[in-house]
Amino acid sequence: MRKFLILAAVATTLFSCQETETKKDDFKTGYIDSAVLLEKYEKFKDEADKLKVKYEEAGRPYETREKQLMAERESLQRAAQANGPAWVQQNQQRLADFEKRSQEFLQAKQQALAALEEQTNKQQDSLVKDVRKYIKEYGKKEGFDYIFLTNDASNIIYAKDGYNLTDKLLKQLNEEYKTNKEKK
Repeated sequence: MRKFLILAAVATTLFSCQETETKKDDFKTGYIDSAVLLEKYEKFKDEADKLKVKYEEAGRPYETREKQLMAERESLQRAAQANGPAWVQQNQQRLADFEKRSQEFLQAKQQALAALEEQTNKQQDSLVKDVRKYIKEYGKKEGFDYIFLTNDASNIIYAKDGYNLTDKLLKQLNEEYKTNKEKK
């Protein structure tokens, strides 16, 4: 009886481990070159242009103040060199106040740029999420088993050109973006 149970367990294990073979004709795969997608997708380009403008606008108020502080620093350094250690000692409070203002300015500038950077990252993450969703829906609609994403550090070293979906998807994404842009 014990041998029968062992034989039944082995047989069950063997049958449960069998894989169903997918026919090659039924298997559909493709890949997308993420570098090309990032470079040629119009929405990414437009958003990058908008971000560039935002960074320039955010930096403008700081440029003027930064130039003023640099001019004041140069003036203080020239005065210190011209008048010697006695002048430096006499103007210690003035120099300390200048350093404090400089530090506060740099801190405010860094905080503003960090906030803009965070906003930028969220926006880019949202764009990437939307594109991934689009690719996923495209894959389901077209009956793909897998769609891979390539980049410089990709695991895909070679694939036939026929598996490259980048241009086809890029065309659809750009057409959809153009249509939505014109509606606005």
